[in-house]
Amino acid sequence: MSINDLSMQSPKISPQFEARLEALKPNQTVRAILVIDVPERKKNRDLAPPSRQERQAAIEAVRKSAQAAVGAVDEILERHGGQRLSTAPNALGAMPVEATAKGLRELAASEYIRAILEDQEISYIE
Repeated sequence: MSINDLSMQSPKISPQFEARLEALKPNQTVRAILVIDVPERKKNRDLAPPSRQERQAAIEAVRKSAQAAVGAVDEILERHGGQRLSTAPNALGAMPVEATAKGLRELAASEYIRAILEDQEISYIE
């Protein structure tokens, strides 16, 4: 199966990450970042930057909206031997998890998930 064929499986997982998932053993887990699909944020039509209060309200709205997906995410993770690596989604609606390839693919099929990113180590480039 080529990388192009793999990309047809889910537009929410990159072809490169999908190729790495394909190489995993059935019960092997991998870390990933779920980007939870939150309703579009209100666009700031003013040229002035938002106030602290407005920023805090926007962050709270994203967290509250993303929190609604946590139950569904937990059910899928439990079925596939995975787990959340944080207690709640962050201010951007992202949440780290550890799951099998099959679990990540099921999460990608969920209406609550916008994208799944590989949680890669960041290292210093010399």
